[in-house]
This record gives sequence, structure tokens and C-alpha cells, in this order.
Amino acid sequence: MNALKKYLGLVWMAIAIVSYYVLFQIAVDKIAAKPTADTIIEWSIFAIIFFPIAVGLWMFGWLAWKGDYSQLPVSNDEIEE
Repeated sequence: MNALKKYLGLVWMAIAIVSYYVLFQIAVDKIAAKPTADTIIEWSIFAIIFFPIAVGLWMFGWLAWKGDYSQLPVSNDEIEE
């Protein structure tokens, strides 16, 4: 199961990178097709808002790849404060 978690970390990192790349390409295409202020503002906001989400997905995948999720606590007694 830990190996599966580790390799799914790569999947999460790939999803983050590919999804932001696709969103950015769509934004560039939409802005190029109709370069009005409304379109530029709309797609710029989409790209800016989604960037931290993509970074969070990438960080989640990186932590999974490093193995930080290999030992998860089962109960509250296992959590160190």
C-alpha cells in the first residue's frame, strides 16, 4: 500500500502540472480569439485563482512521493503534540 501511495504521488504531481498547463493554454487561446478587456480579466483571474490549487496538488504529490504518508495515525493516541 505504501508503494501505491508513493507512485500516486507522481500522478498527483502530473495532474497539477498538466491541468495548469491546459488551463493556461485555453486562457491564451481565448484571449487571442477575443482580446477584449472582459476576456483578459476573466481568464487572468481563472489562471491566478487556480495557481495555488495546482501548487497544493503538486505539494501533496511531492509529500506522497517522499513517503510522508506511509505511517498515518490510526487513533488520537498516536498523534504527538
